[in-house]
Amino acid sequence: MKERPVIIATRGSALALAQANMVLAECRKNFPRLEFELRIIKTSGDKLQTASMSKTDPSLPKGLFTKELEVALLNHEADIAVHSLKDLPTELPSGLTLGAVAGKRADVRDVLIYRADGGPSRRFGPKLRLKDFPDGITVATSSTRRKAQLLAARPDFKCIEIRGNVTTRLEKLAMMPAMDATVLAAAGLGRLHFTIDADGRLRGDAAPDGLLAILLDLDEMLPCVGQGAIGLESRADDGRIEEIYRRLNHHDTFQSVTAERAFLRGMGGGCQTPVAAYACVENDEIWLRAVSFLTDQPRRAEIKGAVSEAAGMGEKVAAEIKAVG
Repeated sequence: MKERPVIIATRGSALALAQANMVLAECRKNFPRLEFELRIIKTSGDKLQTASMSKTDPSLPKGLFTKELEVALLNHEADIAVHSLKDLPTELPSGLTLGAVAGKRADVRDVLIYRADGGPSRRFGPKLRLKDFPDGITVATSSTRRKAQLLAARPDFKCIEIRGNVTTRLEKLAMMPAMDATVLAAAGLGRLHFTIDADGRLRGDAAPDGLLAILLDLDEMLPCVGQGAIGLESRADDGRIEEIYRRLNHHDTFQSVTAERAFLRGMGGGCQTPVAAYACVENDEIWLRAVSFLTDQPRRAEIKGAVSEAAGMGEKVAAEIKAVG
């Protein structure tokens, strides 16, 4: 009897499909005798394009971009769910597990993208840093984390809401004179084949003309927990998938995001909580840096320790920040 195919569930956005196809290619390369299929599932977040992501709305369900994929797993309609790990809640439904991260983490930094034409009375040059922009520019972002860090560095900036996929946001920036800049993840831009050329211009098949971009250093903006990593979620008791995970999982990335997610869980927040963290493995140690904007003043902490203590380190940093707060 022919073994049934392994069903890989994904959202239908261009970025989600790019990530899912990366996972699909790795699965087929490592397991040529198994059959794999993609299944596109529309999530609540895809349907709520007008909802504010920077305000707490009790009517919005948790796991806006993950819940429907998890239902498919629990109903045995899918075997692996592919997530941008930054979107996956730290508390998973009973019976499901984050089993792996697919490959080495991409660039975790954020990118500030801005219009070369800053309006009738000003033009912005290439390769500017945050400190170089004139007072009062308008930056579009729906991320509380990004907004908090931008305003910490430049209190004069004005931040406004923006929704939509990567291409939609770039088009809005290019077409709306009231908007000077926006912030997107370098990982997502890279997976959609956008690049920043030597002159600081954003390039790509879907890149509007006249947009410049700079990578923000980690000391300017720490990333969202899990940013740049592709998470693979499945049923905890599925032995067939465990072998796939052993081949696909990137150990150092998995341990790094374990520390970050433990920190976020310890802070009691989700992906729209104004906290940020980044962990990396260096010389067999994890270095975790974190910041919280849950109080009037930002609270920062960092720690280094054994890779085997990843979760405990995240919990410790969260406890330290909360104690100071």
